[in-house]
Amino acid sequence: MLPAHETAILQSCDAVFADVLDFTQSMVKQYSVLNQEQGVLDVVERQLRELQLPVTRVAMKHAALCDHPLYAPVPWNHEDKYNLVSQMNPGARGQSLVFNGHLDVVSADPADMWTRPPHEPWIQDGWLYGRGAGDMQSGVAAMIYAVHAVQRAGYKITSPITLQAVVEEECSGNGALSCLQQGYGGDFVLIPEPFGPQIYAGQVGVLWFKLTVKGKPVHVLDTAAGENAIEKLQRYIPALKRLEDELNTHYKAPPYDAISRPFNLNIGRIQGGNWPSSVPSHAEMEGRIGFPPGMSVNEIMQKVHDAVESVDVKKSAAAHAKPLLRFHGFRSEGHLVDLQHGGIGLLADCHRSLTLESPDQYLSTCTTDLRAFHFYSRTAGTCYGPVARNIHGVDECVDIESIRHTLKAYALFISRWCTLEPL
Repeated sequence: MLPAHETAILQSCDAVFADVLDFTQSMVKQYSVLNQEQGVLDVVERQLRELQLPVTRVAMKHAALCDHPLYAPVPWNHEDKYNLVSQMNPGARGQSLVFNGHLDVVSADPADMWTRPPHEPWIQDGWLYGRGAGDMQSGVAAMIYAVHAVQRAGYKITSPITLQAVVEEECSGNGALSCLQQGYGGDFVLIPEPFGPQIYAGQVGVLWFKLTVKGKPVHVLDTAAGENAIEKLQRYIPALKRLEDELNTHYKAPPYDAISRPFNLNIGRIQGGNWPSSVPSHAEMEGRIGFPPGMSVNEIMQKVHDAVESVDVKKSAAAHAKPLLRFHGFRSEGHLVDLQHGGIGLLADCHRSLTLESPDQYLSTCTTDLRAFHFYSRTAGTCYGPVARNIHGVDECVDIESIRHTLKAYALFISRWCTLEPL
């Protein structure tokens, strides 16, 4: 039996849930791919103001970011970019709490593969569809409205609590890092990534890389006189696959030994050449490789470099042009969550209060902004959020009732972690 104030808070969650769905759909409509996040930032800022929550635009200070050891190099400037932070009761007594969620989404191209346009959300059979609906704008809506639901139920939060709505999670993590670098941290963080209502127990390291090769361009009347850069580029993929096999064979330690292939290679993008009747002079591929917690970024970068160097390319006039290997975007080390932390136990108790069951644990083979909190300030925390399908894929969607569950779990967590006073 829940105490009266928690019952009132859960009832408040139900009362505002239609607004949570409307808010989520408003974000999805903005289609906030990289460097086009302004629309969704405007929607979230307006919503925070309507809920009478404080909101600050926290600029991503480019020079300061570039000097930080956790910065992920990217080929754009951050001076015109910002995150949204709603900070309540800074400096107040009590243990502090942070909710962090990202607003950016990955491209939905080609859109004609979708049942409906990916930035025009629709509901069907209890699922809300649209790019970003699951990953992770429904979670952002849930975390913001959890604070509002507590207040609407007649309670004032008097201990420090911060909401962060950040950009660039899908490519670098520099948004969350910028918030922490400017002092918007806390004692515990919850991130509503769409892995379901379970305790996120750890995540792998992730490295992005770009490999460029040159060939010898000639007319196709004599292709043997040239060197095809696209074909040459393909010779590097088996070496990178061997590195993936090596990581999954020799570097799996508990708890990742329970997963058959936790460290995945993905060749995500290839481009090259400029004319169908010319032997291509250049080709480039971009990829991502996962690596185990405990392995440093320098170690995995060296392994990728060694894999590239191991390839014996054809000796020709272009052979002197060595491949160019660059690292950009994610260079994030993996880590395991401290499952003995009091905040984890409290979240599990909130889950049990709602479901009468203990939560499962989830060991991730990807990465989240949780790494910034772990490595920047050793802040404890985890991910716990809605249930989504097809994230980064076609017809991405989120289970609507799982959004309601996340909203209620977060509101209960606030009531038990933070200090409340009746209004």
